[in-house]
Amino acid sequence: MTLRVALVHDWLTGMRGGEKVLEAIAELFPAAPIYTLLHVRGSVSPALEQKPIHSSFVQRLPWSAAHYRQYLPLFPTAIEQFDFDPYDLVISTSHCAAKSVVVPGRAPHICYCHSPMRYAWDQFEAYFGPQQVGRTRARVLRRVLARLARWDAATADRVDRFVANSQYVANRIRRYYNRGSAVVYPPVDTTFYQPAPARRPDGYFLIVSALVPYKRLEVAMRASGAVGIPLKIVGRGPEETRLRATAHGDVEFLGWRTNEEIRHLYQGCRAVLMPGVEDFGMVPVEAQACGRPVVAHAQGGALESVVDGDTGILVRRDSVDAFTDGLRRVMSRDWDSAAIRRHAEAFSKERFQRQFMSVVTDTARVGPLRGNSAAREEVTRAASVSPLRSNSAAREEVTRAASVSPLRSNSAAREDRR
Repeated sequence: MTLRVALVHDWLTGMRGGEKVLEAIAELFPAAPIYTLLHVRGSVSPALEQKPIHSSFVQRLPWSAAHYRQYLPLFPTAIEQFDFDPYDLVISTSHCAAKSVVVPGRAPHICYCHSPMRYAWDQFEAYFGPQQVGRTRARVLRRVLARLARWDAATADRVDRFVANSQYVANRIRRYYNRGSAVVYPPVDTTFYQPAPARRPDGYFLIVSALVPYKRLEVAMRASGAVGIPLKIVGRGPEETRLRATAHGDVEFLGWRTNEEIRHLYQGCRAVLMPGVEDFGMVPVEAQACGRPVVAHAQGGALESVVDGDTGILVRRDSVDAFTDGLRRVMSRDWDSAAIRRHAEAFSKERFQRQFMSVVTDTARVGPLRGNSAAREEVTRAASVSPLRSNSAAREEVTRAASVSPLRSNSAAREDRR
């Protein structure tokens, strides 16, 4: 496609799930520059580092590399100052402010939405509640975040086409933005993440996660201690000091690790744990690509990536005791590594790029739809498909559809969805 394309991302400070999505999209548009609030040099993959990267004035503020979240009230002003007049298409990948860029009327804007802004909507207490920042600061921040939520909702119409990373996020987009969205699951490098054929699992559980409040890592820490199995935690974040102080039993904090080291840890673990509610969660799929089961809270993206009893255990009650029971269940049986791996292959990078490019092609053909709500909804419906059955025909369908719905066989999960 001979389009002048610009990519927008909230910030480039590490190579997490959002940055892996950006990298897969950037491969489709090798000439496209990246616009971002902040870029910490050397923090993302070489493929992204070598692209032209334009950062906002947040880059030049004091201590922004380490404390950029402190400048959250300035993000609306910063993101709106980018100039996209030279471009025919703008693609944002957003969980904060990137979706609110101002785009010229002739250029369509596609937003791949990881989530509407969590802390401005339904997770304020987890990030900025009195237990996190103190009573006085929480009271001030509540007013700031309420204003930010109003701005977030008001700028949703700057997007022509929303693409959600899961049905769970599609529902959040409908709730907070009153907008429909196609669903294209994030890409997982199933070529890189593979089982180690001759290796048997070692005696540890594994978490790979940013150390932030909504991940609820203390639940997994306490449950692992209750069953007497060591827990390794890969990741860093603002919760690290508190989690280290409250850790009991055999918990090892490994910091960030290379992809090769994380793959090795996946291949050797008893199971990967996900005690929080994820919008989608690429880590469970990476673990399954390595043939290892997942124990996850049965809400959010886990219902779409983990097949209860086949590729892992879904814990349906929100408590340490329930998660402890999930760990005992995952240890009580042998798992079919090959079957777990086959399930993960439905989330490959090739599938993601094919589906996302189908959305781009449709959007470019139709043109900008800002201001035409009926046309937007019609385009969204045309790109959506019905929930998939857990059979070979449905898995083949995953690789063809422009967007997909949950791939699971579990009747209880289907009832949750209703």
